[in-house]
Amino acid sequence: MKKISYLILLCFYFSSFQAVGQCEIKNKIQPDGTMVYFFDPAVFYSTKSKSLKINILTDKEHYFIALQPTPFPDRKEGKKIKDDLTIILADHNTYTLSHFDTQYRNNDSIMEVLYLMDQKDLEAFSNYEAVTAKINMKGTEFVRDYNFKLHKTAIMEQIKCIRKEE
Repeated sequence: MKKISYLILLCFYFSSFQAVGQCEIKNKIQPDGTMVYFFDPAVFYSTKSKSLKINILTDKEHYFIALQPTPFPDRKEGKKIKDDLTIILADHNTYTLSHFDTQYRNNDSIMEVLYLMDQKDLEAFSNYEAVTAKINMKGTEFVRDYNFKLHKTAIMEQIKCIRKEE
């Protein structure tokens, strides 16, 4: 009986960490001195040969959606990615996010494409889950429409977490 009690207690202990970790905001200081807040990327699409991760970054003034494709093109090809990102939310409206930057990090082991969210769309992204993303990352295998299957609420939850902290 004692072992079962400890086992149940242990399960609650670890599940509480998981619940808290979902809203774990990280931060880093940019070279220009700006503080940037972000989350670990959530897997949005995954197969044996490729994956696409998504997360929110903000300086609390501007909000960005960051996409991390794998595999990704070399730096020369990757810097050619300039198309905007289109996302359809559960409210059945289409939102266009402007391409902001393409970055290579960790000794070029990660490519991240940043898209700027329009301030007027922030409320919608906070209240509706993502349904479809129309991605055109030339030079990658990510040139098509993606229906969200995994982590449909990732954008919504991450924005809510950041806004709750403000």
